[in-house]
Amino acid sequence: MEVDRPNPTLRGKRLVLGVTGSIAVYKAVSLLRTLTGEGASVAVAMTQSATKFVTPLTFEVLSGARVTTDLFEAHEEMKHLSLPEQADALIVAPATANFLAKAAVGLADDVLSTMLLTTRCPVIIAPAMDGDMWTHPTVVEHVRTLRARGVVVLDPEEGPLASGRIAQGRLAAEARILEAVQTALVPHNDWREQRVLVSAGPTQEAIDPVRFISNRSSGKMGYAIADAARDRGAQVVLVTGPTALTPPPGVEVVSVTTAKEMADALCQHFPWATVVIMAAAVADFLPKDQAVQKLKKRGQPAFSLELETAPDILAMLSAQRTSQVLVGFAAETEDLISHAKDKLVGKGLDLIVANDVTREGAGFGSDNNAVVILTRTGQQKEFGLMPKRRLADEILTAVQTLCVTQHTQRSATVVE
Repeated sequence: MEVDRPNPTLRGKRLVLGVTGSIAVYKAVSLLRTLTGEGASVAVAMTQSATKFVTPLTFEVLSGARVTTDLFEAHEEMKHLSLPEQADALIVAPATANFLAKAAVGLADDVLSTMLLTTRCPVIIAPAMDGDMWTHPTVVEHVRTLRARGVVVLDPEEGPLASGRIAQGRLAAEARILEAVQTALVPHNDWREQRVLVSAGPTQEAIDPVRFISNRSSGKMGYAIADAARDRGAQVVLVTGPTALTPPPGVEVVSVTTAKEMADALCQHFPWATVVIMAAAVADFLPKDQAVQKLKKRGQPAFSLELETAPDILAMLSAQRTSQVLVGFAAETEDLISHAKDKLVGKGLDLIVANDVTREGAGFGSDNNAVVILTRTGQQKEFGLMPKRRLADEILTAVQTLCVTQHTQRSATVVE
């Protein structure tokens, strides 16, 4: 007899559980019970290899629905399309090295790999294999490819394997898989007490009515942070320079063009904020004088433009802050860590997010980024290439951790 959990975290969620041919298939049976116990309805799709370890009937009894095992049988009801389209998340546990390879290159030769190409919902993959397989360069590259696309690939755990060896290759603990599903589907609301001021995008500094100085910033990182903070329950004001992005719903958006306009908007909202995240790429220099009319060539062989320093917005905010947490960004092309540390100290920041904009697949205009986060307490953590929306959550979590640490230190000082 099943005992209902008092507060099921996945009530009303529709999941697809994919099962591949690993000795760890038996653990998927327990995972299925846990997911249904959390209130989810679960459809199971098995590869032919998986059915050699545990029969589909076991999963059918526990899920209350027919298990999909064959692409051609599924074609009658188009389940390779309908199940992913209706799902809130697709979980593959256990996932073999063979499945990771097919997923990475887009091979669709069975019902589960075909589902992976048709789904648009979050995908969580929990691999299980021998240790030498997990660390093989090909598998490492396949995992990197999937993570860069936004797929959550959980690292397997170290322990005794079916081969008798002790190595990293065991299926992630059920609690970790459940947590990954909950993270993907259940709002955190852990920022509901925060008022977040985010800057994003470039600024444009006019030379004349037609031309301006700007930079390559797309605004994607700042918009992703605003989106993530809203999803986690915060009140959010987004001050944005000119971008081609759609403003995130549920966020107050203030559109600006120049560095001065951005400085004015941020200073206006600064007293309201508890956390300020400066993701904008504000101009460092701007034309000293703006021509009233369009400048003409008129046969001139050369043209010089006198520039002056733009307002230092971070320094302005740092000078007037009371209790706000101040987060900056450092987009660098060389000496990433040393330049970031200099900015962290020089601007009086609590935390800085540093990225090398010359790295392939990251930086300006890309949907992905790779960063190093440094705090004023000396902590440093590197994050490999991942989607900017996922990275936004990592940044917010780092800020939250810093806030908790600061609060604990202040409390300890008061007690002393």
